[in-house]
Parts: sequence; structure tokens; C-alpha cells
Amino acid sequence: MRGRFIYFIPLLFTLCAGCFGTNSPAPPAPLPSGTFAGQFRLLHRQQNKTTFDTLKANITLTMKSSDFTYAVTGDTSTVHAGSHGVWGIAGTSIAFTDVTFPKSGTTTKTHLNGYYTYYYDGTVFQIVATSLDTLALQYDLKRTQ
Repeated sequence: MRGRFIYFIPLLFTLCAGCFGTNSPAPPAPLPSGTFAGQFRLLHRQQNKTTFDTLKANITLTMKSSDFTYAVTGDTSTVHAGSHGVWGIAGTSIAFTDVTFPKSGTTTKTHLNGYYTYYYDGTVFQIVATSLDTLALQYDLKRTQ
């Protein structure tokens, strides 16, 4: 029995060694700043159906962290509106205020406006918003500049 215990000692030291390192704080997440290009997808499920209708557009999102402004360009002819405004971050949420969004609140195109959950690692930038189980807005972008 004692001979078998000796084999577990190196394993025990290895597992405990991770507990004695320095606890430096994680580096802050980078601010999404620059030019991003990729695909916007609008997924919509009608009430009595199980499948989603998907509309897509290739867009370019330019964000400045100096004055927290943004602009959406690219394929803005049918699905997504070309727009601009200001943005801000709180935790894993990002908020966009589109100054071109109609005052009536009704539009035929999607505007980058409101609160979204986001992920950004310095290159990949993903923005998502969902409304119950019938609507999802997805932005899959990559930094180009």
C-alpha cells in the first residue's frame, strides 16, 4: 500500500503548484476600435412555424474610441440601414444610439441601435441581440484596420 502512495506524491505537488503562483489581475478587455467588416444576420421565426427566416448583409462598422462614435456602411440597400451615432460599453454589454433612427420607431431596415451582448478579442468582434425566441440580430465581424 505504501509503495502505491509514492506515485501520487508528484501528482499532488503538480496540482498544488498552481495554487502558489502570483495572482495578477486579468488584463482589461480591449476596446473595440477601428474598422470591422463581416456579416450581419437577421433571424426571424414566425409564430406558427419552427424554422427561421434568415436575411444577410455584408457590412462595415467603423468605431472610434476617441469620441465613441460609430458608422455602419457597406450593403445597406435592403436589410441593414446605413447609420451612425455613439456607443458605450458596460461589462459584456454594448449600447448603440443611432442618430438616424426614425423618431416614429418604425423602419423597414435594421439599425444598429440599442443594447447588445458582445465579444471582442482584438480581432473577432461579435454582437448579438435576441428578442424572446422569435428574433435574433447577429453581427460576425473581423477587424480590418
